[in-house]
Amino acid sequence: MKSEATPLQIRVALRLEGALVAAIGIYLYAQGGASWWLFAVLILAPDLSALGYLKDNRIGAACYNAAHTYLAPALLWLVLWTAGTGLATSLALIWVVHIGADRLLGYGLKYPDRFGRTHLSR
Repeated sequence: MKSEATPLQIRVALRLEGALVAAIGIYLYAQGGASWWLFAVLILAPDLSALGYLKDNRIGAACYNAAHTYLAPALLWLVLWTAGTGLATSLALIWVVHIGADRLLGYGLKYPDRFGRTHLSR
């Protein structure tokens, strides 16, 4: 008999993965010695991407998803690191922690039909 993961098991695994990513990100941020004020000010900044929903659901989902994949902070880090910016790692880690915390809380990538439908919803 073949055993398959249920949708609930998959959602739990993705939430636990988010928790782990957020925890590692916070640990690395603390090790870097950057300002916790900077962290507090910027931790919710990726959610500004939801402003795309003011246009329509399709644009909103595209903007939100672009800001809520790990590719975005990786590219930010690469650009800032290449430019020699000392805050490259700190800024990228804040973004990574945000995404990980979102996944932990069940906020997933959005489908274009409506805001509340995500890859972590039923």
